[in-house]
Amino acid sequence: MGAWLALSLLIVAGLILVLQHDAGSIAGLQTGNFAAVAATAALLIYLSGSLFADYRGRKADAARDAITWAGIGLLLISLYALRDEFEPLVARIAGELVPGAPVAVQTEPGTAPTVRIRRHGDGQFVARALVNGASVTMMVDTGAASVVLNARDARRMGIDTSRLSYSVPVLTANGTSRAARIRLRSISIGPLAISDVDALVAPPGSLHQSLLGMSFLSRLRSYEFSGDFLTLRG
Repeated sequence: MGAWLALSLLIVAGLILVLQHDAGSIAGLQTGNFAAVAATAALLIYLSGSLFADYRGRKADAARDAITWAGIGLLLISLYALRDEFEPLVARIAGELVPGAPVAVQTEPGTAPTVRIRRHGDGQFVARALVNGASVTMMVDTGAASVVLNARDARRMGIDTSRLSYSVPVLTANGTSRAARIRLRSISIGPLAISDVDALVAPPGSLHQSLLGMSFLSRLRSYEFSGDFLTLRG
């Protein structure tokens, strides 16, 4: 019976949509919303018919399961309603479990954004950033005068490394090398974003991990190393 009712509802709703498609709204709803409501109602009718058949003669089981699902639904609604309150806690847990994940620090309204990064297991500070919209893991290096991208990360953000001019001399741990100068649209770490950043691209195979250098750090209000944490203030 439930299947036939659901099918009938879909047929009636379809006829109404065909006849009223130029009206713009049906029963106070936009035609798209009306179609969604009709489809949802038909699905509920179909599922209800199936459930009633399964629970025939088992009223206690039906009541128990109904209360259980109602409780789950109430819990999900409550979590959604409190999502803004849970977001800082989730971010803090992520920062503890995933080194380099930026944790936004709550500040007064109207003040610059602040993020905190936990020290990596190897003793370095590693930041998970968005560079020109691409996700890049970068080692924080105050000794680097500029942001330096390795060729792999540069290619991921759409830069054709084969067309770059590697003419800028740079001093590395292995001696003097050369890099290509570019300009990045933006670098974002959590809510903290800096636009129009000078950067270099290292030749392929010469740099294992991209560096977050002073061309980014010097444009912050401040940055501070304290114990196992790096705090960046925009």
